[in-house]
Amino acid sequence: MTSFDLDSFYNGEFAAHLDAAAAARDTLKAPFASLLDACAACLEDGGKLLFFGNGGSASDAQHLAAELTIRYGETRRALPAISLASDTSALTAAANDFGFEQVFARQIEALGRPGDVALGLSTSGRSRNVILGLEAARAQGLTAAAMTGGDGGILKGLAEPLLIVPSTATPRIQEVHILLGQMLCAGLERRLGLVGEPP
Repeated sequence: MTSFDLDSFYNGEFAAHLDAAAAARDTLKAPFASLLDACAACLEDGGKLLFFGNGGSASDAQHLAAELTIRYGETRRALPAISLASDTSALTAAANDFGFEQVFARQIEALGRPGDVALGLSTSGRSRNVILGLEAARAQGLTAAAMTGGDGGILKGLAEPLLIVPSTATPRIQEVHILLGQMLCAGLERRLGLVGEPP
């Protein structure tokens, strides 16, 4: 067995996480506010939120949709949100018939309506199916928003609002994405007047 410095590893992971979170806090307030505004306006107008991504980002999409449709912190009315990464029949049919690049675009074509918000998650900003999904959203009059990391990849100039976590480490980007996503859920509950302010 190789030697393993648990203390160094443990403390280093927390330090890296805290550094990424602090960098995001210092740079993402304005785009987060824009995302919160867009999602609140969408829901107030009777629209819905569509979340999508691959791998860990697919899990985040499913997680956030569930937080909104079921419950985040307190019991309140259900909010319309869908994860496009959860329906295995739709995903496999689209991949088989049109190619995996189209798995989100095809669902957005079917489910998206003008005024809805499509929120793509891609740590690299280069996931082809996320890009095509956002392009389909824009073409249909949806708000095409995204969370990513690094330099933003191809999502720069495509997604607006765009939240770019200032890190190149995939685990750190994913950690900040779920933080921002849960902040979005809590912010929407308060912006829409569904729960009171915390004590």
